[in-house]
Amino acid sequence: MPVRTNPNIVEKFNALGFHFDDISGLRRVIEDENRQKIAEFDILLENGESIIGVEVKSKPTCDDVGDHVQRLDILRLNKDKKGDKRKIYGALAGAIMPDAVRTAALKEGLYVITQTGDTVKIDVQEGFTPKAW
Repeated sequence: MPVRTNPNIVEKFNALGFHFDDISGLRRVIEDENRQKIAEFDILLENGESIIGVEVKSKPTCDDVGDHVQRLDILRLNKDKKGDKRKIYGALAGAIMPDAVRTAALKEGLYVITQTGDTVKIDVQEGFTPKAW
């Protein structure tokens, strides 16, 4: 799915007020103190205040939502150990986003990103509050 390298993802989040200045794409690995892989992110957007971990799937499932929440928990613990207190948010991106998956992701406080032509759309519904880890 083109969202992995699509710079519009940064523009879309910046339009929501984030102003990211760093994007790490294509498999950012989080390691423990023994250099063992404990989590992997498709995209990490970062600035001095926030991090958004994005999971990209062509057709995400409800299990993918739960798996991503666990990755975000791991990222929070990893950043805490390093004294990094930035807020962490999550997003799930999909070319095909089933309604049940969209609902589950929003319920968990994840941003939902869908492909629309050659760009992406962040699904921000009225009353949505993203979860901060």
